[in-house]
Amino acid sequence: MARGERWRLPADRLRLQVDPDSLGVNSTEEIPPLEDGVMAQERAVKALHLGLGLKDLEFNIFVAGPAMTGGAYITKRLVSETARRLPRPSDWCYVHNFKDPDHPKAIELPPGKGRQFQKDMAELVENLKTKIPEIFESEAYINRKEEVIRQFNRQRAEIFEGLEKKVRAEGFGLSVEPTGMMIFPIKPDGKPFTPEEIMALPETEREKIKQTGDALQKELNATARRIQELEKELRRRLKDLDREVALQAIGMFIQEIKDRYQETPAVQAYLDEVKDDLLNHIDELKTRPPAHPPGPMPMPMPFPPPGPSFTRYEVNVIVDNSETEGAPVVFEANPTYPNLFGFVERRALFGALVTDFTMIKAGALHRANGGFLIVKALDLLRHPFSWEGLKRTIRAGEIKIEDLGEQFGLFTTKTLRPEPIPLRAKVILLGDPFVYHLLFLLDDSFREIFKVKAHLDHWVDRDEPHTRQFLATVAAIVQREGLLHLDKTGLARLIEFSCQLAGRQDKLSLKIQEIYDLLKEADFWAREEKSPHITAKHVQQAIEEREFRARLPEEHLHEAIIKDLIRIPTDGQAVGQVNGLSVYDLGDYAFGRPTRITANIAIGREGVINIEREADLSGKIHTKGVMILSGFLRERFAYDKPLTLTASLTFEQSYGLVEGDSASGAELFAIISALANVPIDQGIAVTGAVSQKGELLPVGGVTEKIEGFFRVCRDRGLTGNQGVIIPKANIADLMLKEEVLEAVSKGLFHIWAVETVEEALEILTGYPAGKRQPDGSYEEGSLFYLADQRLREMAKRVRTFMKEIKKETEEGEEERGEGS
Repeated sequence: MARGERWRLPADRLRLQVDPDSLGVNSTEEIPPLEDGVMAQERAVKALHLGLGLKDLEFNIFVAGPAMTGGAYITKRLVSETARRLPRPSDWCYVHNFKDPDHPKAIELPPGKGRQFQKDMAELVENLKTKIPEIFESEAYINRKEEVIRQFNRQRAEIFEGLEKKVRAEGFGLSVEPTGMMIFPIKPDGKPFTPEEIMALPETEREKIKQTGDALQKELNATARRIQELEKELRRRLKDLDREVALQAIGMFIQEIKDRYQETPAVQAYLDEVKDDLLNHIDELKTRPPAHPPGPMPMPMPFPPPGPSFTRYEVNVIVDNSETEGAPVVFEANPTYPNLFGFVERRALFGALVTDFTMIKAGALHRANGGFLIVKALDLLRHPFSWEGLKRTIRAGEIKIEDLGEQFGLFTTKTLRPEPIPLRAKVILLGDPFVYHLLFLLDDSFREIFKVKAHLDHWVDRDEPHTRQFLATVAAIVQREGLLHLDKTGLARLIEFSCQLAGRQDKLSLKIQEIYDLLKEADFWAREEKSPHITAKHVQQAIEEREFRARLPEEHLHEAIIKDLIRIPTDGQAVGQVNGLSVYDLGDYAFGRPTRITANIAIGREGVINIEREADLSGKIHTKGVMILSGFLRERFAYDKPLTLTASLTFEQSYGLVEGDSASGAELFAIISALANVPIDQGIAVTGAVSQKGELLPVGGVTEKIEGFFRVCRDRGLTGNQGVIIPKANIADLMLKEEVLEAVSKGLFHIWAVETVEEALEILTGYPAGKRQPDGSYEEGSLFYLADQRLREMAKRVRTFMKEIKKETEEGEEERGEGS
């Protein structure tokens, strides 16, 4: 029997090979597309239905799934289906706050009414611009205004006439000038006294004139006050006339708008404020805007054009749901703080930045209000202000537009503070499960506001129902993207590729994005050949082309091994040396690389020395694996003696971090070989972790590891004695390439699957590992017997050496005692 024959795997167990005829279809043309487009994610779908159905805003959703599992697609599809069944949310607009201009008012309107309200207010302004000046230029208004002024003039004339008569009766004259009224004494002929003439009068006459003048001056002052009251009354009557005339037009226009929005109290109240403000600014409305000269102006105007400003009567619609079907679904790809919560624009005017309520812009939360906002968690966390702002918004239940600088106290400037809008949106985060766990553990508020976790799986059992579901998913992609249909061979190869992605023969990968990308590439190669269908050949070509584009680092490393720049022996035998296997993961491509592991044995008490650890090149898991080796050695060989052993382990020509425990089996075999002084076949590579009890445990990447070692052996020449030992538990993970299967079928390469250290050692050395006898010893001639004898001899030498040291010490002490 050949070495290790009972553990050697036949070629049909090294790869899943799907029979195209077993699918029961000839092509995807015969397969109905998957209806909901979501394959085998029942757990996540149920969680999403729960989160989308709950109205409580604290039950936001975190969709946790590995990359390429289609989390964004699944979420968008399910959310869109839910949103279509919900009513359209309200429109939102900002208007001028006449009482506090720095705090614009938010008005909620029925869906589709926002733009209409904006249009109605724009028409109102246009009507006012033309109708109000026309009214004040009309003959009826002018006549009424002139009549009021005539009445004032008559009253003022009567007052002056009566005053003048009274003044003349007392021997005084009255002078009325624009600067005021003045009285002066006059002579009987009506001419005024000169100062000299008055001084020439008798004192009694002068005193009488003075007393009469003082009395008349009081009368004059009273008359002046009465005239002022008449002027005030004139201005009031003129203003009342203007209000009365303007109110007829303004009231009519505003009432028309109010009739259209009877069910919106906020609009009714706002229009009342607009009417009051218009009546308070009649003087501005009376002015007809100047006509601008036709044609372009030679130079831009440095100042705003003259005329009344109607900006405060405009409506800024920030959310318009007039064309929305159902509730809105917003996916924000760049969740910066302004993009999420909105902002206030500014424009430069005369060297300063100015703004008003018409420059308020909506954020994603405004657009998603009444519906759903979808954001990738990592994109959100890259903007810390956004993450904190989102949590604060959800807890407060309102969307507030704020300047970041003012919010965090960086600077304070006079700016707008728009009225907050109630939050009615459900937030859905997309991210890796690791991100979810970090947030859950490190952010207490996260668990309070994201209470629903929709966890996406990355694989599913390859049974009949899921296989049918997989084919229906492929059919849906073909139909949606307009690809060529796959025939049954192409479908069979695609199932194999899905299992290869999953890393197991009995699992189908749920990385639908990877399947989608491969289908697009296979469609390209099929069209290049002008094939009517995508076949297994085209799928395989897409896989090989993808690998070719990504494997340049592997090619360089392989070249170094073949040229013996990196020493990896693939034939012959060596003591204390074995080929381990590792995987290099480049993200888009992973490949296996053989690594030479060596062990040296010496007398000592240090135990197993991990050189990688001493050089700070050993990861924690690898260090743990080496410590497990020490436990295995103590369990097997320290039952009746101490381990007087120093064993140094290293990965030869390895200059980077070594992580993982998949090489612990190979490291143990190198130590056993060195202890027993029995060579290991260098044409055999090993992968597998070891337990303290001697079990060979499963590891990852076995397919890539086997293919990496096979390629080295193939290019150096297959001898028929080469192969790889893997843990038996990894058999279901094998998805080896056809060339490996062909070599195994011809007996040129071998795959052995074992469960214990003993089985692997027998394959590697050709020696039986040996069973422990009732007295604790091992069968004579076995590997463990030889290793045990070596350890026993080393322990004996240590005891002899210690006795000699003790004897020399005692003799030295005696000599020193005699000399003293």
